[in-house]
Amino acid sequence: MASLNLVLIGPPGSGKGTQAARLARRYGVPHISTGDILRQAVRDDTPLGRQVAATIAGGSLVGDELISSLVAERLTRRDTDEGFLLDGFPRTLNQAHVLDKLRDTLTVVHIAAPDEEIVRRLSSRRICQSCALTQSVSDAGNNEDCPYCGGRLVRREDDDPETVRKRLATYAALAGPLIDFYAQRPGYVEVNGLQLPDKVTADLYAALNARL
Repeated sequence: MASLNLVLIGPPGSGKGTQAARLARRYGVPHISTGDILRQAVRDDTPLGRQVAATIAGGSLVGDELISSLVAERLTRRDTDEGFLLDGFPRTLNQAHVLDKLRDTLTVVHIAAPDEEIVRRLSSRRICQSCALTQSVSDAGNNEDCPYCGGRLVRREDDDPETVRKRLATYAALAGPLIDFYAQRPGYVEVNGLQLPDKVTADLYAALNARL
């Protein structure tokens, strides 16, 4: 089987995390999250990790050059020889150009969902203060109590509709040019993120299997 170098793109609330875990497990490739890379670099106290720690401590965002260097280092490890799944990189066109130099064959998966559907989906999400299960209020009925443990269901602050719209606007400003960049290439796959998670997964498997 040919190596599968995956880049996963999708707005917050699109189910990207669920699909990333399923794809990595199905195809036996490491799930590489930029958040995990940053945390690991700091824990390892590498020279790059110390730069990350200093940047974060100073209240700044980790720039293109630094995150690109961390990803480049991660892709030198043997577990990526047969492929990988990148989640959270690239985020900018500059990062995309760096990735092209690191690996010349990419499959870019875009999980698409319109903003208002994401707002509706996240606005209906609740977390139980007792058991910490996340669920939709449609699943829990109209009660304010968790149907599993009886604890109180609350909305996370970042699931407030206006907060979600701001997050989506930030995402679109970065992801829009990135999607345009990749959509012209033969390795681009777009699936409908409004479907049930299992249907999204099935569509992804079908599209990716056709490329292997």
